[in-house]
Amino acid sequence: MDSIQRSTNAFIQLGKFLSQFSTDGIQKDNSIPFNDLFFDGFKHQIKIAEESNSWFTKNNILFALQNWSQALTEQNINQWIQGANIGKNKRKKIAIIMAGNIPLVGFHDFISVLMAGHAVVVKQSSNDKHLLPFLAKYLEYVLPEWKGQITFTENTLQNYDAVIATGSNNTARYFDYYFKDKPNIIRKNRNSVAVLSGKESAEDLEQLGNDIFTYFGLGCRSVSKLFVPKEYNFDSFFKGMYSKRDIINNAKYANNYDYNKAVYLMSEFDILENGFLMIKEDQSYASPIATVFYEYYENDEALKEKLKKDQEKIQCLVAKNFSTQQISFGKTQAPNLWDYADGINTLDFLGNL
Repeated sequence: MDSIQRSTNAFIQLGKFLSQFSTDGIQKDNSIPFNDLFFDGFKHQIKIAEESNSWFTKNNILFALQNWSQALTEQNINQWIQGANIGKNKRKKIAIIMAGNIPLVGFHDFISVLMAGHAVVVKQSSNDKHLLPFLAKYLEYVLPEWKGQITFTENTLQNYDAVIATGSNNTARYFDYYFKDKPNIIRKNRNSVAVLSGKESAEDLEQLGNDIFTYFGLGCRSVSKLFVPKEYNFDSFFKGMYSKRDIINNAKYANNYDYNKAVYLMSEFDILENGFLMIKEDQSYASPIATVFYEYYENDEALKEKLKKDQEKIQCLVAKNFSTQQISFGKTQAPNLWDYADGINTLDFLGNL
């Protein structure tokens, strides 16, 4: 069995391990290899992750784990790596600098490096440092040849051949300078947008609520901006959001809502709100927590031109019958393995080093 097949089998096994942790509950499956060693320990890591970061609610962590479990199937992995130029080059050491905005946000980069046959050294965000090292340990049991190929560090990165770094627009400038002599992928801030026509069904708008509120809107795949036609009636939009009203019971979210609302009111900005979400007309793509910006558009063609011009600011486009690039309502937070961040094919980058 070649190394790619062994890696594939290991990730399928990890997917099965993660299938025990979902938003429906945590249920032990005694047929999962090494479960006696890892199941209770991972349950504990979920608890610690939740306690260490107020944005990482148990439900959000389980949602992330459930999505990864559904992604790591034999069919999905084979489709992902089909035609990829991996496993042929000499093993290199790849540094990954991870963000910490949502649970396991750097996991795709991590599995990409291992799948490409390279060693990985990970510098995690302090906001998300509990789940991945434990899953890496599980992978080392499933595929012992990965022992020694996975390193976590809190120190300055040294002795690496290429780097994948994700951060804000400010840190990206630092990354660009610091890593200019190494092959790199540097990711900056991006946000996701939804294009509404006014013809959306109640179900479409309720699904859009998932794109807006999952992970409290902290992900780059979270919709933070709406494009709406002139004279758009926001009543149906707010009706669609209503099923997410319990989000205001999260103290940190509620504090952000109250603070941002006070700022808007003192600044005499026009806002519409429903007790847990504010919408404000604004040209920007990145909106504060508990706020979604909106902008009017004249016609589809003009909007397509604008979105093309701004494509480096946009991660996902949610719409219906608008663009070949669109994602269906409710689907932004469940990407496929081949849905690459910023549209940059990580496997190609790693395969060509």
